[in-house]
Amino acid sequence: MYGGKFLICGGEGQVGTALGRLTPPPGVQFCTFSHSEFDISNMKKVSEIFSLVSPCLVINAASFTDVDEAEDNPDLASLANKDGPAHLAEACAKADIPLLHISTDFVFDGTKTTPYTESDPVSPLSVYGKTKAEGESVVRETHAQHIILRTAWVFGRNRSPFINAIIKKARQGNDLRVVGDQIGGPTSADDIARSLITIAKAAVAETVHWGTYHLSGEPDVSRFELAKEIVAQLFPGTDNRPYVEQISSNDYPTKAKRPATVHLDCSKICKDFGIERPNWSHALKRVIADFESRAE
Repeated sequence: MYGGKFLICGGEGQVGTALGRLTPPPGVQFCTFSHSEFDISNMKKVSEIFSLVSPCLVINAASFTDVDEAEDNPDLASLANKDGPAHLAEACAKADIPLLHISTDFVFDGTKTTPYTESDPVSPLSVYGKTKAEGESVVRETHAQHIILRTAWVFGRNRSPFINAIIKKARQGNDLRVVGDQIGGPTSADDIARSLITIAKAAVAETVHWGTYHLSGEPDVSRFELAKEIVAQLFPGTDNRPYVEQISSNDYPTKAKRPATVHLDCSKICKDFGIERPNWSHALKRVIADFESRAE
């Protein structure tokens, strides 16, 4: 029914790695490249890879995701988050194939009291958010056959900085101080990967509504609440757990300003693709189990 090659950019990242663990649809071959193999900010390299692979669809999971580092290196962030998607969109338009591009809730400022819809205006607070918003714009302007998938608080089995830090400190017996005034929907890379393949199959079958979609895990929680759940899963059925203290963002200053509360309205992706918001707690158990097995 499908057939052809899906070109996956950013194969070493959380979503790229999760995609690599999936079984491709019948007749489809995944052609996955890491950043060292395929720098999407290099237009010449983009042309070379497209000539080599001849993809029928592209999934862009490549991104500069270190939010604080982006403040110190805005040019590098822009290369990955704006220029790279621009090159891919141009190449996809030339080849007349779909582009699936991952974006972020950081394009919003987090001041809206109701869930953000796909049509809400962006207002990023950080270099990372700004470059991701610019990447979205250039994809829209360059290629009609696109899906932009905004997601939030991505965590995966190979690299989850926040979750790994909480696990490590908790296992060392340290009490934790975690921000309680930043709220979002933690989203498993595995759930994002499965959703991308669902969308990809619709795209190559030409049964898709092009545009922007939201997908985040449920329920929405604060980072403090997420940390408490991690500790509860690490130490089940016992009161002998590290104490998790709730603090404010002012108590934990960072280089980049984060949006305070971002509830993503995910009704559109459910309506158009039948993709429902995944419960992040189930995926969190797998991530913790994987982390613990590596630590043994």
